[in-house]
Amino acid sequence: MPIYTSESKLCDILFHEPDVITVINRFGIFLGVGEASVRTICERHNIDTDFFLSILNTYLNDDYFPENVLNAKNVRLIVDYLNKTNGYYEQFQLPNIERHFNSLVTRSHVEKNNNLSLLRKFFLEMKSELQKNIAKDNEVRFPVLLKMHEDLSSNSAYCSRDFEDDPQPVEDKIDDLLSFFIVHLRGQYDVNLCRAVVAALFTLAKDIRQNNRIRRRILKPLWGALVEKNRCNG
Repeated sequence: MPIYTSESKLCDILFHEPDVITVINRFGIFLGVGEASVRTICERHNIDTDFFLSILNTYLNDDYFPENVLNAKNVRLIVDYLNKTNGYYEQFQLPNIERHFNSLVTRSHVEKNNNLSLLRKFFLEMKSELQKNIAKDNEVRFPVLLKMHEDLSSNSAYCSRDFEDDPQPVEDKIDDLLSFFIVHLRGQYDVNLCRAVVAALFTLAKDIRQNNRIRRRILKPLWGALVEKNRCNG
């Protein structure tokens, strides 16, 4: 997997890595990018180029570790990016999957010896788990992070707290649900709707996995750096 630079053409990246369309959307960049470089497009949209590349390369590469991640200006940038990511899950991906899932159950007639109702129940449990994580971001993690960034001296109460951010259970639940579809689905069902649900679940699983890598490699180090600064100033 190549490491993209400020001189890389964004259109070339999108041709080779179409998954990053959702990533650039979270920065306010949409299709129709022309043949401009990443630097030019970032300048055009008033986006920090280094931060954009840190997100992009971390999202795409298992082995990439962003440099200069502890820059203080990145605190607000990463919170904004992850807020938009959470919004995308809540407003688009989860409703889309649930809508297709409901249609799949309805049109497949549960009395025809299939276990779709059980699979939908498991999906709703996964959805609830993801929504709890998002609520904790909104109510605890992100406000605390921003508060520590803005005024270190007023946040000593948070210095001893670990950054509780373990989204792994959601990844595991989606993987289990996909396994149920692939291995244990039975009976008669609408093939096209089933394919739509499974494809959407795979897309969600991949996006969550890649954004969890961003949380581990950018968000958590920033949290740790702010906690350490708080201790030093306390």
